[in-house]
Order: sequence, then C-alpha cells, then structure tokens
Amino acid sequence: MQDSSGTAMFSLAGRVAVVTGAAGLLGRQHCRALAEAGATVVATDRDAAGCENVAAELRRLGCPDIHAIPADITAAESLTRLRDAALSIGDHIDVLVNNAAINDRFDDTEDASHLSQFEHYPVEKWRAALEVNVTGTFLCCQVLGSEMARQRRGSIINVASTYGMVGPDQRIYRRPDGTQSFWKSAAYPASKGAVLSFTRFLAAYWSDRGVRVNSLSPGGVAQPGQEPYFVEQYARRTPIGRMARPDELRGAVVFLASDTSSYMTGANLVVDGGWTAW
Repeated sequence: MQDSSGTAMFSLAGRVAVVTGAAGLLGRQHCRALAEAGATVVATDRDAAGCENVAAELRRLGCPDIHAIPADITAAESLTRLRDAALSIGDHIDVLVNNAAINDRFDDTEDASHLSQFEHYPVEKWRAALEVNVTGTFLCCQVLGSEMARQRRGSIINVASTYGMVGPDQRIYRRPDGTQSFWKSAAYPASKGAVLSFTRFLAAYWSDRGVRVNSLSPGGVAQPGQEPYFVEQYARRTPIGRMARPDELRGAVVFLASDTSSYMTGANLVVDGGWTAW
C-alpha cells in the first residue's frame, strides 16, 4: 500500500486499467478519471471509432498513456485478444471497470409506447440485455479478472444501477398531460440486480487471491435529448434535487480502483443523489 498521507492512496501510477463501454457517456468519464489518477488506460468498446475518439480526447487533455482497443464483451475470443493486448502494454492488469451495458432504446415513439410495456416487451430485447449486461460482465471477469487472480492483485468495478436495487418509478416517464409513451422495461433492472449478486459471488470466490470486486450504482445521469418534464420529475424524486452530471462518478471510480478502498470487497457504492434514501 502506498503512503497513507494526502492523496497518495488515490494514485494509480504504474497500474493498467481496462474500461469497457468506453465510448459511452459514462465510459469516457471513467477513462478520464483513471487516466488523471495516473493509470495506463485501455479503452475498449465494440465501437472502434468511438474508442479512438475517447483516446484522442484524453490525449488532448494531457493524458498520453491511453490505448484504444475495440472488443466485443459477449465473445470470449475477442476478450482474450483484448487481454493479450493489455498485457503487452503493461505486463499486468490491475483495474477492470465493467461499464458496457444495454439500456433500452426504441426506434420511434409508437414503438416505445407499445413495446416498452411489460405485456408487450419483446423477449429478444430481454435476451440481448442479459447477454451484454450479465454475460458480458461474467466473461470480462472470467477472461480479464482471471489474470488478476493469477497475479494475486486487482480491483474489479462492476457498474450496476439504483434500478438493480429498487423498482423503477414509472411515474417519472409520464408526460404533463398524463399520457405516457415509455415505460422502463424489466430487462435493465433485472440485469443490474444480477450484476450486484454476481459481484458478491466473485468477491467471496476470489477473496484469497487478492482481487477485490465491488459494484458502483449510479442514479440518473443528465444527457442530451432528455425530455424536460422527465428531468424535472426525476429531480423532484431525488433529495439533492437534480440528476447527476456525467463527471460526478469520477471520484467513486478512482476510490474503488485505488488503495483507498483496500478494505472493501463485495460492496455496492451508491452514487444517486439520495434516490434510494426514500
């Protein structure tokens, strides 16, 4: 463990961190947080161009040690190539952030109004969400996390959600006139609940291998395109009175990745503005 004074325990200098779903809204923030803490960052996503954009953006911000390596987290052979590429960069893997996930989107309002209701929700969408959100997390831990277990050190951060802890409040998706064109589906909460359980399993399983496994559960994050009525209703439902900014998870990621959280494993760190407090 590093010097316990000041900010030294938050340092990730000399460590290699892999972030999945790196091209997404939160993935790029996770990459930035880890890079600014000193880690060598491997940004991975199925979107190769998105990975390169994240790496280029971070280099412009003064974080030179970032590598864009595309991968499909649902394919073990793709993850094996990712693991080998990461090991060729630093000869070890110290941090894994399992951030990649499917969160339902529908092509048009009519589809959303009908298909997002549980009674009509397509089983194909259910299976796709479980494949990425649960099986993808499992495979990343199996392929990349096993390398940590072999080296007997590492920190895995599985990104879950408050909706893995509590049921969605469907009222926040209701328009001011009382109509509703979208319902939060069962797939996302069910898959994120599975991520929480899997985190506890793996923390106990690798407890004697020096691998810590924790989950991070964000609340709602503000992003372009959200309906004003939804943002307002979400804010009213939250003690802090607003949605999170995308950068407000950076500190939590560095905390879980670093020696500062050295006595935490199997835990769920909730960063939700108080959403689950009432």
